[in-house]
This record gives sequence, structure tokens and C-alpha cells, in this order.
Amino acid sequence: MDWFTAPGYWLARLVFQRALACVYLFAFVGAALQFRALIGARGMLPVPRHVRDVPFRRAPSLFQLRYSDRLFACCAWTGAALAAALAAGAGDRVPLGAAMGMWALLWALYLSIVNVGQTWYSFGWESLLLEAGFLAVFLGNARTGPPVLVLWLLRWVLFRVEFGAGLIKMRGDPCWRRLTCLYFHHETQPMPGPLSWFFHHLPKPLHRVECAANHVTQLALPVLLFTPQPVASYAAGAVIATQLWLVLSGNFAWLNWLTITLALSAVDFAGLAGAPPAAASRPAPVWFAVLVCTVTALVLVLSRRPVLNMVSRRQVMNRSFDPLHLVNAYGAFGSVGRVREEVVVEGTADRVPRPEGAWREYGFKGKPGRPRRLPRQFAPYHLRLDWLMWFAALSPGYARDWFGPFTERLLAGDRDTLRLLGHNPFPDAPPVYVRALLYRYRFTTWRELRETGAWWHRTLVREYLPPTRLADAAASEPE
Repeated sequence: MDWFTAPGYWLARLVFQRALACVYLFAFVGAALQFRALIGARGMLPVPRHVRDVPFRRAPSLFQLRYSDRLFACCAWTGAALAAALAAGAGDRVPLGAAMGMWALLWALYLSIVNVGQTWYSFGWESLLLEAGFLAVFLGNARTGPPVLVLWLLRWVLFRVEFGAGLIKMRGDPCWRRLTCLYFHHETQPMPGPLSWFFHHLPKPLHRVECAANHVTQLALPVLLFTPQPVASYAAGAVIATQLWLVLSGNFAWLNWLTITLALSAVDFAGLAGAPPAAASRPAPVWFAVLVCTVTALVLVLSRRPVLNMVSRRQVMNRSFDPLHLVNAYGAFGSVGRVREEVVVEGTADRVPRPEGAWREYGFKGKPGRPRRLPRQFAPYHLRLDWLMWFAALSPGYARDWFGPFTERLLAGDRDTLRLLGHNPFPDAPPVYVRALLYRYRFTTWRELRETGAWWHRTLVREYLPPTRLADAAASEPE
């Protein structure tokens, strides 16, 4: 069965597996640190309430069978520990079957979290991590050569990520076809990073070059991933370079890093790695070969709907077509906002709230707030509340389920919720009233930055949520 393995890709597999385990580590640590306020038993969108309405067959999860905050924490920290062990190479120090079991457990634990995560876990990179994680189960370890079929399936995932994103842009906002989207994107993206201000102020001709390069990387180069080496490596290298540019220009959780990880699996490291270890040239066990061939056939069958979605004029982004998230559709920024609006949450200890009373602003860790605060770098760590606040500013409908519970927990001084924030202006006692205001934000100019030290300029648009007391918070909705 010489055709079944590609010993020369042993280093590409090693790099891919270590990097994927690191992404898993960030995902599990983020889940462990944020779940109580978001989806815990007393969270804004509690898991127990969710699983009563969603049957197991639609969202398979360990927490469909039983839920407690202690069990969730145990699963999340177990996943983090297992991911750290795999990142350190534990999977190569055990038999093949045991290594596959470790990767399968990691995938099953994260699937259990995603399938009860509701709005907080509705991002495309969740499905991407699960799809890549599922294939990693069948990639083998140092005791056998990398299976050729799984290596091709990883390229197939990368192709859909890039090509799907390219198509959604060309079919969506006209500014992508006019090469003008990046006049606005760095300023209006969900969570800018510390360099986003500088990217925004690049000359417009360079923004047009950025757009054109993006189209080439997403629409032309992905096809080359299926060509012989070294062309496939060059195409993967271009994807990696583009993703690193995105890492510098914004905070997109682990999307960019996971895309880089997938691209690394397509790189031919033979010139750097030298001769493969003897174990990588051994014939694969028959049971392993049969299992890989079966999984390959399954993935090809399940690819039908994502392919139909890509060729459809009504293409949708980030859609899972099966409850296990095995083969998914991807895409990003089919439309780009021209202006940025932010929801600013404030509280007051006044017994009678007045528009110009002593209102104090809550600070978030990642999303824009006070104008003089430079955006921070958090990716690949995912600040889920901060991301949903960006959607809340786009439309109150995105926040209808959770914004009322969020303000209720601020009014109650809930410690788990306050841990998600960067600054609590009421350290001694919770406020009597909370309100939310909608502001329009823009990056300052070079001159404004020099004169004021402010990275943002903001203008009040309207009231988003009127002053609300604890007794009214659960029923309140943003306007």
C-alpha cells in the first residue's frame, strides 16, 4: 500500500498537529473562563433551558444528557489539558489507536460545547475547528506515514475556506469589485487591533492593492493547492502571508491562525526535514487504511451541499449542514460597513436617573470604548461578549435574547459577568440604573491624534436602552 502514505510529509503533519492543538488550547481555555456568565446555569443564555428545546439529534452534546457548571468546567479544562499534551507531542509517544482516541476525545468535547453554545458559538471558526479536528483524528502519528487521502482532505477544507470567502465577496458588496472595501474595513471590522488605526490610514492606492491581492489569494491560488509541488507549497505560502497580514490588522479569534495551520499541511518541508523517520515509511495497518478510506468517502458525500452552496447565487456564509460539523460552508465579510457604531453601557448610583446625571461607563476588554484607549490584541483568544456587542450595534435584533439578561447581571453585580469586562466603574456596590447609548465612532486623523491623544472620535447617535432598574432588566429590550 505504498500509495496510501506520503512519508515526505511527516514534518508537515507534525507542524499541523502541534499548531491545531494550540488552537484547541485557546478554544478550551476561553470556554472555561467565559462560560458561567454566557451559558452557565445562571448565565445569560443558560444551557439547561436550551437543551429542553433542542433535541439531541439536532445538536449532539454531552450536556444534552446532563448539565452542571461543574461538569462543563471539568470538560473545558480536560480539553485544555489534553490539547496542551498533544501540542507537546504526546500523540506521537503512544500507539496509533491511542493517539486517534486522544484527538477524537478533543473533538467530541469541543463539539459538546459548540452544540450548546447558542449565539455565543455561532461563528464560522467554531465549525472550522471541528472540521479540521475531525480530520486530525485520521492523520495518524509518528508510528505511521501521513495518509495521502487525509492530506488531500485538509487541502479541500482550505480550498473551501478561501474560495468560499472570495466568492461571497464578489457576489456581495460592490466595494469588493471596485477594490474600495478596505477604505472602510479596518475601521468598521468587529474588533480592531492595535495596528488597525495605522492600517486604516494607509494610502488609498495601497488599499486597492490589498483588495486585489485578496481576490487573487482567495479566488485563484486555492486551485493551485491541488497541483504538484512546489506549486502547491507556493500557493499555501501565499495564503499564510495573507493571513498574517490579517493577524496584524485586526482581531479575528483563531480564524487566521487555523487557516495558517491548514495551509501548513500543504507545504512540502522535504528540503528542510531531510529523510523521513523509519517509522513514517512503514506500511499502515489494514484497519487504519480501511477507516481512512471510509472517512474519505463520507467527507466526499457530505461535500455535496457545501459545493452546491458555493456555486449558488444565494451563497450563504458559515453554514453547517450536519449536526457534527463535519463538512461546512465558509465565508467572511460579504458586506462591509461604511460607518462604525458602538453600544456604550453606563450605570449610575442616582436614585432618580437624569440624562446628565453621574453616569459612569463600563469598559470592555477588546471592543472600542473610551476614545483615548488604543485597541488591544487578543486573537487568537476569543472575547465572545465583545464580538456580540459589535452585532448588537448593527441591529438590536442581534441582542434581543441576551442584552436584557446582560444588564440584569450588571445591576446585580454578578461577578462572572463583571469578569468579562475590562473595567467595572462600581467596584463597591452595583449601580441603581443601567442604560446604553449608541455612538458613532471613527478613527481620528493624524492631526487629531497628535493634539488630543485620542485614537477614536465618537458622536452620540441615540439612546439604545433607556435607564433600567433591576426589577425591569429581565424584560427590557434595546430599541
